[in-house]
Amino acid sequence: MTSTSPAAAADGAPAARAPTIWTRGLAKSYRGGVRAVDGIDLEVAPGEFFGLLGPNGAGKTTTIGMLTTRVVPSAGSAHVAGLDVVEHPAATKQRIGVVPQTNTLDRSLTTADNLFFHGCYFGMSGSAARDRTAELLDRFRLADKADAMVDTLSGGMAQRLMVARALMHTPAVLFLDEPTTGLDPQSRINLWDLLREFNAGGQTILLTTHYMEEADRLCDRVAIMDHGRILALDTPAALKQRVDASTIVQITTGPHEGGADAGAERARLAEAVAELAGVVRTDVRDDEVWVFADVGNGLLPRLVSAAEAARVPVADLSVTEPTLETVFINLTGRELRE
Repeated sequence: MTSTSPAAAADGAPAARAPTIWTRGLAKSYRGGVRAVDGIDLEVAPGEFFGLLGPNGAGKTTTIGMLTTRVVPSAGSAHVAGLDVVEHPAATKQRIGVVPQTNTLDRSLTTADNLFFHGCYFGMSGSAARDRTAELLDRFRLADKADAMVDTLSGGMAQRLMVARALMHTPAVLFLDEPTTGLDPQSRINLWDLLREFNAGGQTILLTTHYMEEADRLCDRVAIMDHGRILALDTPAALKQRVDASTIVQITTGPHEGGADAGAERARLAEAVAELAGVVRTDVRDDEVWVFADVGNGLLPRLVSAAEAARVPVADLSVTEPTLETVFINLTGRELRE
């Protein structure tokens, strides 16, 4: 793997604000021809909160694995915190913090000792590690659990401790791989607040998540990937504008009488609705007809009238604005991923 470092200009002079994460043509293939990541280009700026979204099997975790040196790329280049991750894996690990999907806390240690020994492992002196431990226990609201064994912590506390441990040595980049999966809403919101706080202090963060609301609320920019490729990359607001609609109406059809072909009815309704003023496009999805429109006022009565004229029974109507989930489904489809 050879590349020109993103930190160097053409004349060899340092570039201004070189990206903290930089990849070109980054790819990973496995035996049998499975291409988990298929030549992605990324640039994450210092202090940016960057989101990586995608369905199961999209390549998110493999991408993080390569950026954190756990997975060796098959092709392309990746630099993190100014280092080539393949040429300098040990030094790269010193500059990153990682929170994996699974709980990797040391169950034989207390809450405080999980932080203290992590700091010592990364070269901190005993006094510095103790001071940093006390600081993080306080910031992550774990001070009253300092002497508790980690297997007594709730799920939310354990996840906060994992994030605190990853930040113990003040890394240049914090990698979070689906950090709020399985947490209750209160724990999730609490962790969001903590992550915002550290990001506001200049911490660069790369997050993978299945929660569209999480990415929308936290991330400066988001990349949506599937089948190992990046399909879209922009701010959450700009991605939502790609829907080209200010209003989305989901029409659930049924029940169907007299042995009517439900699919044909929905297709007929979608065709009829598409002729209405203000409707940008329609889409048939499962037992629903999705209507994308650039108007909201007066749209619902016209949709109901169109359904009656097309002799299609309507069971329910729901109205929403475009969301990241809308963009995500439009790009990656609705099929179930295992």
